Amino acid sequence: MAKDIEVGGSTHEHYGAKDYQDPPPAPLVDPEELTQWSFYRAIIAEFIATLLFLYITVLTVIGYKSQSDTKANGDICGGVGILGIAWAFGGMIFILVYCTAGISGGHINPAVTFGLFLGRKVSLVRAVLYMVAQCLGAICGCGLVKAFQRAYYVRYGGGANGLSDGYSTGTGLAAEIIGTFVLVYTVFSATDPKRNARDSHVPVLAPLPIGFAVFMVHLATIPVTGTGINPARSFGAAVIYGKAWDDHWIFWVGPFIGAAIAALYHQYLLRAGAVKALGSFKSSTPY
Repeated sequence: MAKDIEVGGSTHEHYGAKDYQDPPPAPLVDPEELTQWSFYRAIIAEFIATLLFLYITVLTVIGYKSQSDTKANGDICGGVGILGIAWAFGGMIFILVYCTAGISGGHINPAVTFGLFLGRKVSLVRAVLYMVAQCLGAICGCGLVKAFQRAYYVRYGGGANGLSDGYSTGTGLAAEIIGTFVLVYTVFSATDPKRNARDSHVPVLAPLPIGFAVFMVHLATIPVTGTGINPARSFGAAVIYGKAWDDHWIFWVGPFIGAAIAALYHQYLLRAGAVKALGSFKSSTPY
């Protein structure tokens, strides 16, 4: 197990020092961002990634429903099943995070962006514009599905999320909170600079646990809410389908609460952000 080493520390501070450097907190508003092409390139990357995510996953959902529809000569055991749908969502997140992580961070989800904003990883301006790009991308992705599969899209619900029969609003909200917590907590853990310092292979493998988190959450919550954990995914499908606004607030409030809890848990409890801030304050207090 590697020792913690901090360059420049005194001899008596060597024990317990660290061999990694936490990046400085992102400013709340950074005017320089608005003058950089990399900023707009990242927004475009988030838009395209969310578009592709919704296009593939909603097509998978509709394809499964059409193949298993016994009223349309389908086989009740046909199609990819819930397991295949979960793989489609998790697999696409793995692919898209891998492709865009070096450009935009690979958020592809307003809840992830919100959690990273609370963790001071992105500025307010970047967070807001990412969310707008993600929602627009989701709408366009679902729009493409409807354009190519109009009959099936309308008949099989457009891949829109909704609270399943037999489940209360509280149960659906809890499922979205816990599911998003799992996802955002995984994002923070997989991209933790402390972990990257210990294991050089982690930056390459970071999209894998994130994709698996999405996969596992879908397995658990598809029967409850169809699995949102991504407000852009739920919003885009609802806008294009036009009939899925009942209990839609669950798919915004739940993910945002889950993301906030995950950010606070990782940054301020596991990484002792509150303790570090207090220690920094004490060390700078004159005597």
